[in-house]
Amino acid sequence: MLRALYTAATGAKSQQLNIDVISNNVSNVNTTGFKKVRAEFQDLLSQTMRSPGTIGDQGTTLPNGIQVGLGVRTAATQKIFTPGSIHETGNPLDMSIDGDGFFKVQLDNGEFAYTRDGSFKRDANGQLVTSEGFIIQPSITIPNDATEISISKNGTIAIKTAGQAVFSEVGQLTLVKFANPAGLLSMGHNLYQPSPATGDPVEGVAGQGDFANTIISQGSLETSNVQIVEELINLISAQRAFEANSNVIKASDEVLQRMTNLT
Repeated sequence: MLRALYTAATGAKSQQLNIDVISNNVSNVNTTGFKKVRAEFQDLLSQTMRSPGTIGDQGTTLPNGIQVGLGVRTAATQKIFTPGSIHETGNPLDMSIDGDGFFKVQLDNGEFAYTRDGSFKRDANGQLVTSEGFIIQPSITIPNDATEISISKNGTIAIKTAGQAVFSEVGQLTLVKFANPAGLLSMGHNLYQPSPATGDPVEGVAGQGDFANTIISQGSLETSNVQIVEELINLISAQRAFEANSNVIKASDEVLQRMTNLT
């Protein structure tokens, strides 16, 4: 059986996954805080029919060998944490992170997850929560009689109530960062969970220590970092690569058919 048949099949399969990744990027072009993903590939083992440096028929050392590659495989899907654009919303509970870090939230099962989506709300108890109702950590409660909400660049939340002349502090937002954010596991709902590849979480306050170059902006959200034109170009490239591998499969089939007809 021709090697090319199986080699081209690995190429077509890899490009199919590449298109799947690109389609997910495109579908999330308007998702708050979404980070695009890139498929990465590696070549498979090569079949060595003659090693470089072997002694030839004339007693000379051959400078080149004979190796035939056996295709390609998917090595990883890399999440790219470049910042997205900041969109002003005017909503006092919308927050964006300018710099490294994630907001920390508590799931229903008590575990923690992390997000760049700062479109927060108040629940029935006045607690700051995500759109799915997960409580922001550390927990912050905003009284129902609050008339103004102020969030400083370091995440300090203060409020005014009717008849109150000055703001009073009700909580302090913290941020979390990881040595390898690309190792985070996407769990949907704009949330991530750590894995053994991320390293230990480092928690702190914006503008201080490990987050000295990070600020929190009130009344704005971070948009997706997907560049739609770039993704469409990637899609065209992946489609053409898939077609080329399909043509190789077709050509291999025609060769096999001719060989069969010779018998």
